[in-house]
Amino acid sequence: MLKYLLKRVLYGIGAICVVIAIVMIMIYSLLDRTRVFAQDAVYNKTASNQREVYRNTKWEEFGYLDFVPYTDYMQELVRQGEIDEDTRAAAASIGRTPEDDSPETAEFVKKFTEEYESQGYKVQRLDADVNKRGKLKNGGQQQLFAVKDRPLAQRLVEYFGSLLEIDSVHYVEEDIENRGLTFTLYDPVYEGKFSPAIIGNGTKHKYLLYCDSTFPYIHQNLATIRLGMSYSVSTGVDVFHSMTRTQGSYVMRPTTFPTGLQEDSADDLHTATYLAGSRTSSMIYEDRFTDDYTVVDTVRSGLSKIGYSFVIGIIATCLAYLLAVPIGILMAQKKDRLVDKLGTFYIVFISAVPSLAYIFMFKAIGAKLGMPITFDVESTSKLIYVLPIVSLALPQVAMLMKWLRRYMIDQMNSDYVKFARASGMTEGEIFRGHILKNAAIPLVHGIPGAILSALVGAIITERVYVVPGTGNLLTEAINKYDNGVIVGVTLFYSVLTVTSTILGDVLMAAMDPRISFTTKDR
Repeated sequence: MLKYLLKRVLYGIGAICVVIAIVMIMIYSLLDRTRVFAQDAVYNKTASNQREVYRNTKWEEFGYLDFVPYTDYMQELVRQGEIDEDTRAAAASIGRTPEDDSPETAEFVKKFTEEYESQGYKVQRLDADVNKRGKLKNGGQQQLFAVKDRPLAQRLVEYFGSLLEIDSVHYVEEDIENRGLTFTLYDPVYEGKFSPAIIGNGTKHKYLLYCDSTFPYIHQNLATIRLGMSYSVSTGVDVFHSMTRTQGSYVMRPTTFPTGLQEDSADDLHTATYLAGSRTSSMIYEDRFTDDYTVVDTVRSGLSKIGYSFVIGIIATCLAYLLAVPIGILMAQKKDRLVDKLGTFYIVFISAVPSLAYIFMFKAIGAKLGMPITFDVESTSKLIYVLPIVSLALPQVAMLMKWLRRYMIDQMNSDYVKFARASGMTEGEIFRGHILKNAAIPLVHGIPGAILSALVGAIITERVYVVPGTGNLLTEAINKYDNGVIVGVTLFYSVLTVTSTILGDVLMAAMDPRISFTTKDR
């Protein structure tokens, strides 16, 4: 079995890589890359050469290409010690045209061009854009830069190589005192109360391991999942962090900051990360923090995107199985009778009517009954969950009823059932010991998928009821051309799909002794 699971995992990883590669090809090669500026107000305000530079800068951020301005090249030479600051200052400014370059500038422009063209870059020089009077137009400053599209292989390697970020004491490049890790049984955040924690100095996160009163009670920042940076949906926030951080209003609570200052605050000090020079840049930070670990998340009253999707999805799944299994069994036992006909009508109705239609129908019925029809994270009423759960559960009920009825009828007509009757077994014994057990085996395979898919969310249901879950995330990213989110969510979906398939196989094998993952030599 272990060999089978290892093979399935390897095949699954390969399939995930292929899916991500296909998505990247579609995004970065087949779609018009200028569409990323459709809702960019800054882009629409730029003109002439400045627009070209802004365009390439953004394309580099979105992962389309590598962009190297001539000024950055000169600064890199200074950093590497190849030239001094005076030389850089003398040669950094290019002329309005190549003929206007100083001898020093011309020499470094030539080196810049030769170096980057040898690496496959395309070097572009934009002469100053002037009007008839010789004055620069708005955004017409002369520019020199090198660009190169990123190959698919490079994108894949960079993306998968950055999926898991391991924190270390060498993260901070500046010279700091007492670089290292400290283990304490009395977390300073809890004013010396017993609470084990590992605190870092020189790491990105101040707290690498800590305990608190929220599930799962032990938390870590040592290893962080990075699905990709968002550029428009949640600007500057990683996709995984966007899906897992809490939402809603701030939860104010008594907080003691490292300096000893006490006040009501929503800051979560356990999430503090390092930002060089931040403490001295603001009086607020200086009053609260003793070092540059000043960037913190806040505690909010609601759940995360995954949290809302999972709560709604898992309750809907449980409700679907609780309703579908007994009804499906009853339909099979009462084949062609009233119960079976009513159940068949329901199955046909749900299958034939577009999901958007009956979701809006449920929404209209709910409105008539006075139930909340839009999701409000600030609401304390559990009724806001009812309509999304019902809309999500009823289609699952229909599918489970249909397949359980079909499997049971097939089992009832099997030869082994006829033999069992002939051997004197009662109908109850045959039903419990054979028919139901064998009919349930194919349905068991879908249980892990149903549970894990709850993390994904339901796109249509969440959009109709304005649920702030993960289902809305992909469609929002597509509308805003947020490539980082599209790739990250696709990877998230792919991993859940592969995992649910493998778990389904294992669960089905556990239910059916005839299924074996080992091969016997004959």
